Amino acid sequence: MMSRQAFLCSLGSLYLSLLFIFLLMDVYARPANNSVLKEKAADGKDENEILPPDHLNGVKMEMDGHLNKEFHQEVFLGKEMEEFEEDSEPRRNRKKLMVIFSKVDINNDKKIGAKEMQRWIMEKTDEHFQEAVEENKMHFRAVDPDGDGHVSWDEYKIKFLASKGFNEKEIAEKIKNNEELKIDEETQEVLDNLKDRWYQADNPPPDLLLNEEEFLSFLHPEHSRGMLKFMVKEIIRDLDQDGDKKLTLSEFISLPVGTMENQQAQDIDDDWVKDRRKEFEEVIDANHDGIVTMEELEEYMDPMNEYNALNEAKQMIAVADENQNHHLELEEILKYSEYFTGSKLMDYARNVHEEF
Repeated sequence: MMSRQAFLCSLGSLYLSLLFIFLLMDVYARPANNSVLKEKAADGKDENEILPPDHLNGVKMEMDGHLNKEFHQEVFLGKEMEEFEEDSEPRRNRKKLMVIFSKVDINNDKKIGAKEMQRWIMEKTDEHFQEAVEENKMHFRAVDPDGDGHVSWDEYKIKFLASKGFNEKEIAEKIKNNEELKIDEETQEVLDNLKDRWYQADNPPPDLLLNEEEFLSFLHPEHSRGMLKFMVKEIIRDLDQDGDKKLTLSEFISLPVGTMENQQAQDIDDDWVKDRRKEFEEVIDANHDGIVTMEELEEYMDPMNEYNALNEAKQMIAVADENQNHHLELEEILKYSEYFTGSKLMDYARNVHEEF
């Protein structure tokens, strides 16, 4: 039988062997330095700070043509949207919703009409606009190192490539000397798309220099009529299957790339078709001729379109208007809180009048 001392020695040896193996695994599991650099720019900034965002708050459609699933909450809550989190205390959120109701109800008749909701939607959309303007000031300073109030395409290109893990000084030197840049195909494709967008944001006469206002249009096309047109053209180009620069219902509801592998995927695809069909037929196709033109899609996507805001107000009221009086009472908004805030408020009717 093994002695106690021998047993302890063998146990110690086993521990050291396992420790050595784990250390090796940790070393090989760590990402290479260039992978880390790709996540953060050379100056420590997240690369997303200088890239146009995929999602635009208060705009009904995403850049890739998907419907904005959070649009109702964005135009109803504005900057307060983040406060209504899934795990937040329902009673606290109920009180917040009551406060919002009182702000929307400007004539204090204890109900919200379409005009009141329209005014509120425009106000909350403007909040998103002003937030983007403030963020843009910070982002512009990050890409305007010499502080001359203009950013050249080359300056932006250097910052972008630095955010992807390239050495900023080396890239700047090569661009200055017109030397060839060794860039992978995926990054080059992104650069080409960004350059197209840069040209569009550059107001005439074109000089490839963007000032702060033009840079805002580059990051947020919803702030510029010209860039909104460009965004619409890009979406139609991606969805238009016959090249006529218009969208039919079948083109608009075509499923994204991917195959259905199970029932859950089938359900998701069914929801995709149902939601897009409803939006196409009831909202986007303004003259109901079965065709969506660039002009119709542009009007639909314009976040500061007052007519759209009124239609949206009527649609939001219709969703929760249980007594069919074309107005929203507090109880109705609380009952349909998930539609307006993204969060379910349990026991919505409890002490409503006392709390309010």
